[in-house]
Amino acid sequence: MSPNGSDRSSRRPMRRKLPQVLTAGLVLATATGCTYKDFPRLGMPTPVTEEAPRILSLWQGSWAAALATGVLVWGLILWSVIFHRRSRTKVEVPTQTRYNMPIEALYTVVPLIIVSVLFYFTARDESKLLSLSPKPAHTINVVGYQWSWAFNYIENVDGSSATGNEIPKELDAIPDKFRKDFPKSAEGVYDYGVPGTRNPQNGNPGPTLWLPKGEKVRFVLTSRDVIHSFWVVPFLMKQDVFPGHTNAFEVTPKEEGTYMGKCAELCGADHSRMLFNVKIVSPERYQAHLKELAKKGQTGYVPAGIEQTDPARNAETNKL
Repeated sequence: MSPNGSDRSSRRPMRRKLPQVLTAGLVLATATGCTYKDFPRLGMPTPVTEEAPRILSLWQGSWAAALATGVLVWGLILWSVIFHRRSRTKVEVPTQTRYNMPIEALYTVVPLIIVSVLFYFTARDESKLLSLSPKPAHTINVVGYQWSWAFNYIENVDGSSATGNEIPKELDAIPDKFRKDFPKSAEGVYDYGVPGTRNPQNGNPGPTLWLPKGEKVRFVLTSRDVIHSFWVVPFLMKQDVFPGHTNAFEVTPKEEGTYMGKCAELCGADHSRMLFNVKIVSPERYQAHLKELAKKGQTGYVPAGIEQTDPARNAETNKL
């Protein structure tokens, strides 16, 4: 058999397998647990806060840009494979071109434009998401520790002004720039968990953080040991919890229900057990829950964590 005949016979099995490969790829792409309603979110869960759609929009825009870039690159690859194959041109070695300034300028400028556009939208949305209101309706100190979470509800639960405005020593780790926004006469209540804690309603692991629907909540994040990361999955965002440094962000819950949260930073041997729940309820039910914690004797606060050094406190204050 001639060499050409041998080449043709070797190509035939590949051509026969091509439909099978394409079919398998189609099955893998479509045989998932997602419905057509989930597809526009591109793998993201349904947002449950007023701020989350901004993150979803950034995610969708990034995917659209990546897909457009991919289609262009795939198209150029296929075009060169089909129209510049050796069997078509009958040329053993094509003409070699050392320089092509327009193309070199193109593949330098275009990536810079893509990165600049992505940077602009990311910086714009990040600035908006991390901005803090002058007086949030609620402030919750989230405390991360190996291997669970505690939640200090900084609230005037009994409605009395007799408590006074002195900040207890348990919250010394929180800088003054966040303390000044604490509600007046807040005696506070707390809840906490251990790795074996379960949500009494659904049995999900971890303590349960309660939030009021339709009211802005500020999370002040502190750690008692190592770096953790506070991630409520349907919030579509997370933020690191540092020892000796305080982060904060705000959300306004809009969908009642119980949702999963977890630590998103590898923090040690039992990192996978640092789970918690978030229960979004009506404002009335939220206030009732705070009173239930007070009746259990869980008044005051658990220690917030490692205090910031004075240079760090002053540096952050000067930036305000």
